[in-house]
Amino acid sequence: MNHPSAPVSLDAAKTAAAWKAVGVARPHESAELHVLGQATYTDDIPELQGTLHAALGLSSKAHARVTAMDLAPVRASAGVVAVYTAGDIVGTNDCGPIIHDDPIFCAGEVMYVGQPLFIVVADTHDNARRAARRALVDYDELPVILTPQEAKAAESYVLPPMRLTRGQFQTAFDQAPRVVKGQLFVGGQEQFYLEGQIAYAIPREDSGMLVQCSTQHPSEMQHVVAHALGVHSHKVQVECRRMGGGFGGKESQSALWAAAAGIAAAKLRRPVKLRADRDDDMLVTGKRHCFFYEYEVGYDDSGKILAAKVDMTLRAGYSADLSGPVATRAVCHFDNTYYLSDVDIRAACGKTNTQSNTAFRGFGGPQGAIAIEYVIDEIARNLGRDALDIRRLNFYGKTERNVTPYGQEIVDNVIEALTAELEQTSEYRARRNAIDAYNAGSPVLKKGLALTPVKFGIAFNVTHLNQAGALVHVYVDGSVLVNHGGTEMGQGINTKVMQVVAHELGLDMAHVRATATDTSKVSNTSATAASTGADLNGKAAQDAARQIRERLAAYAVKLYGDEDGQPVRFFDNAVHVNGHSVPFPELVQKAYLARVQLWSDGFYATPGLHWDPKTMNGHPFSYYAYGAAVSEVVVDTLTGEWKLLRADALYDAGRSLNPAIDIGQVEGAFIQGMGWLTTEQLWWNPAGKLMTHAPSTYKIPGISDCPEDFRVKLYDNGNVEDSIHRSKAVGEPPLLLPFSVFFAIRDAISSVGGHRVNPPLNAPATSEEILRAISIVEMAA
Repeated sequence: MNHPSAPVSLDAAKTAAAWKAVGVARPHESAELHVLGQATYTDDIPELQGTLHAALGLSSKAHARVTAMDLAPVRASAGVVAVYTAGDIVGTNDCGPIIHDDPIFCAGEVMYVGQPLFIVVADTHDNARRAARRALVDYDELPVILTPQEAKAAESYVLPPMRLTRGQFQTAFDQAPRVVKGQLFVGGQEQFYLEGQIAYAIPREDSGMLVQCSTQHPSEMQHVVAHALGVHSHKVQVECRRMGGGFGGKESQSALWAAAAGIAAAKLRRPVKLRADRDDDMLVTGKRHCFFYEYEVGYDDSGKILAAKVDMTLRAGYSADLSGPVATRAVCHFDNTYYLSDVDIRAACGKTNTQSNTAFRGFGGPQGAIAIEYVIDEIARNLGRDALDIRRLNFYGKTERNVTPYGQEIVDNVIEALTAELEQTSEYRARRNAIDAYNAGSPVLKKGLALTPVKFGIAFNVTHLNQAGALVHVYVDGSVLVNHGGTEMGQGINTKVMQVVAHELGLDMAHVRATATDTSKVSNTSATAASTGADLNGKAAQDAARQIRERLAAYAVKLYGDEDGQPVRFFDNAVHVNGHSVPFPELVQKAYLARVQLWSDGFYATPGLHWDPKTMNGHPFSYYAYGAAVSEVVVDTLTGEWKLLRADALYDAGRSLNPAIDIGQVEGAFIQGMGWLTTEQLWWNPAGKLMTHAPSTYKIPGISDCPEDFRVKLYDNGNVEDSIHRSKAVGEPPLLLPFSVFFAIRDAISSVGGHRVNPPLNAPATSEEILRAISIVEMAA
């Protein structure tokens, strides 16, 4: 039966093809709130009456037995309401994400400077912090291990070492006409999120607990708090509207803060907020793993790699945390963009008396890939050739030489074409010649240039984590609300998911809103990590929205018929059916009266993934993201100071869901990765205390460190896999692009010796490290 409706003004099929809500630049959904200071973070949530504030009492020793702990001065401090220790935990004293070796409060033996001993609860944040410093603790000190080298020598590991082999490394190495051997140290990195760790625990009826928490993994926080309180998970609700940055540091490490706040709130039956100051945050929490490498590589006279062996030792810290998966990803990214026929790749998670290191953007991938790039850089210099030519010679092929050491066939290889485009657009060859000429006439200032490629696998290595859920509600006025399991940390996941839902229902963005991630809405979620946030949650939200669209389409056919034989189309805020153009809200209202379900859940599980951790073989990644960057630097050889003059980055985002957000992510990842490799030095004193625990001593890049000439472009390449609208992840892979900065610095140093000596440059390439490398090159030349 037909009903009156607005006539179609344009050919519906033609208009539908042109209309889209994805693949177009859109501002971040909270951009206006950010600029106006109206975006609500955990600490901005209005405090309930009776809210108390907490602080942690921390160990001052790196490794010791606690022989006595006098908390009377703490309890006597102004404003203090209560103090709790490990003995007060009614449930499980553990916040480890995989191996349960990470106590919430130390129960006798401290393992690093900054380990929490107790929590003090007071009337104000300041009173709690002051009181926490007044504990009198006696220690019986024990031997300390601080570096991965020391851990390896002592065979001190948090997990059994892992090993991946293919072919016959030793035979191929022995037969290789040329070899390169050496060592490399790459430091860790503090996440330095703008919003520190924070949890606000609010008791509910019937032993329930609401935890407002800055976390990338609400479901994990729910599990940890429930175990600490000795209750079932359905008693605990965790909510996170947004974070002021995460970068992996709030994947597992937010559990300590959530659990401690929850324990205190449950004891007192009053709301408790635990907010870490920057110094405490950096002293307590884990960082990116530093790596120590020992490598042996055989190659032929052309520079083709014939055999490669690397032994990587991570500084895991005192507990396992996520070190196992980080090491696995490092092993799986040692190849980067290169085919390695005969390999022996080893990784060991060294147990040290330092913070338990954790996830950080890239999750071991950058640490794995930089080792092979370092080797290729050395091979090129040994042969007197441009490193780009050696890289290209060793690239994976498309139909042969296209299987990774862990057994996954590469079916989407675009690295050769992408590199060729960047080589041309960046004027790499001409600039190389110009730099050689400049260096020949400049004895003090030396320029360097490097082009480095990236191949990064997308998916959690642990297969079952590759799943997501979402809820989509359509209200009778035609507005849409979406909730999903991903967390917003500024990266724009909510914006992209909203675009996906808007596209599916044919609406503009003003009709769609995303709400806080909440364990009472979507359960059993995975962390927003591994660059899978938009892939997984976008697909789940699309599934939910599609179900609603199909119901509405079927209802529209009932109302208006389908004599024209054309499918029902949703675009431009209207539903187009059988020659009629019905405003979306109008159809929704009619559907509601007809009792058509206007909400739906959605679910997605990435297909085709499998991984055997024992053999370290399988198909762990859904697809690969590619990229390349060219960096030009100038180095002052008298001071070690340097500046990035120009950076060109080309990144494969597939069919980008939102080019504006994706370009911003590439830019941010590039500068963050540059900081890791150049200025961000973590330094522990001989007693094991982290001394770089504030912005006064720990140097992240500033605006003046960004290149004046910064050219970022997205590579046009649809994903071969059925990802969300054929897009590709953009969170982590671009962090590998600033390898080009590190190797450009090394190139500049190398020019001091006429490119005849491989500079022994470790990361971060601080001014002191640059001067050390220059001195060695000068002596060797």
